Amino acid sequence: MKIVVTGGAGFIGSNFVQYEVNRYPEDEIINLDLLTYAGNLESVAPVADKKNYRFVRGDIADRAFVFDFFEKEKPDIVINFAAESHVDRSITDPEVFVRTNVVGTTTLLDACRTYGIKRYHQVSTDEVYGDLPLDRPDLFFTEETPLHTSSPYSSAKAAADLFVQAYHRTYGLPVTISRCSNNYGPYHFPEKLIPLVISRALNNEEVPVYGEGKNVRDWLYVTDHCSAIDLVVRKGRVGEVYNIGGHNERSNLEVVQTILRALNKPESLIHFVKDRPGHDLRYAMDPTKIETELGWKPEYTFDTGIPVTIDWYLNHRDWWEHIVSGEYQKYFEKMYGERL
Repeated sequence: MKIVVTGGAGFIGSNFVQYEVNRYPEDEIINLDLLTYAGNLESVAPVADKKNYRFVRGDIADRAFVFDFFEKEKPDIVINFAAESHVDRSITDPEVFVRTNVVGTTTLLDACRTYGIKRYHQVSTDEVYGDLPLDRPDLFFTEETPLHTSSPYSSAKAAADLFVQAYHRTYGLPVTISRCSNNYGPYHFPEKLIPLVISRALNNEEVPVYGEGKNVRDWLYVTDHCSAIDLVVRKGRVGEVYNIGGHNERSNLEVVQTILRALNKPESLIHFVKDRPGHDLRYAMDPTKIETELGWKPEYTFDTGIPVTIDWYLNHRDWWEHIVSGEYQKYFEKMYGERL
């Protein structure tokens, strides 16, 4: 099969590209990414020379480009990771989130409808459900939980999900949606909490924590997310939503403290800062549906996954130091400049 992975140079997308390329050598994996600030081809360097992998640079919100691309490639499956995803950036500049997350998604859906596909899969987020109270640990998001967004980011993702479902109902497009809890692991852009803490702590710099650090997230190791998406795409029921989570809830402060202890760094590095506007209190997913229907189980707990993640950042300083310095943005020209 020919599988297009949009946003395959981002954090989760690059991990998924590597997962698919290595697991299915008989499939052709095309990585379609615009390489905006969070897109990094160094994150797919381990598979760059594989025979069943190709990279194409392009904008999913550019209708002419997308339709030309589909006309040429005629993919069997499209898996859409491409999205602006940083909540703070969405508060500062919502419009770019609407363009990528909503217009980009509908452009892909129109191309899929025009050229025909076996499956379109939308990679979504638990943030479309809003949040849960801190004092109700018995409550979890299910696939039937109403959408109740808090930020421009989550609103754009929810809008995209609704369009995906509408295209299934109206046009019969074969779609699936997965909504996942917070991911962590290799190739995570350093603006996000866990890699930010690791990189700053290693440099003995202050580690910023919003408010009092009480906000709770359910953490999932990224390769567990990849295996779940792969199952949904290949075996999930058309038209369905699947929640993906690992029952690994930790407060932000607990996450920071865990990393500092592992790195033998003092908690005096913690610097509490003014809280984010509309900051969601707690996310917690109920993954019963994907577990019972598809037999998915995460391989890692937070306690086993976080040491692996820290070791990866310790052993790949060049990767995140290139991002911090901006050098990573030169990688495309280095690898592809002469081919353009």
